[in-house]
Amino acid sequence: MMPRMQERLTQVKRTLQEMGKQYPDFLEAFQKFKQETEREGAVDVKTKKLVAIALSVVTKCEWCIAIHTKDALEHGAKPGEIMEIVFVASLMGGAPSLMMGQRVMQAIKEFQKKE
Repeated sequence: MMPRMQERLTQVKRTLQEMGKQYPDFLEAFQKFKQETEREGAVDVKTKKLVAIALSVVTKCEWCIAIHTKDALEHGAKPGEIMEIVFVASLMGGAPSLMMGQRVMQAIKEFQKKE
């Protein structure tokens, strides 16, 4: 059985492929915007990924949590840094955001195994 957060990544890939076939102009524009937004700039990539995790937690998007937690780890974020971000997001988003922290913890465990 595929781990839960890895399955979320697979679902995102499938969804984007389908959208790309049906709506290539929209998806291409979104991907360009995403690449430009996530590149190194005045804010480093690791910090951008930590912000993305916080927003993923507050908006309760498991797919986003999987993507951005994996990316944050790949850009040098430590589990403790990631979990502090979860607590900051929970401060703003309340108990439901705190409960999304379990998904972040799951993603950390799953994606750290692959290192």
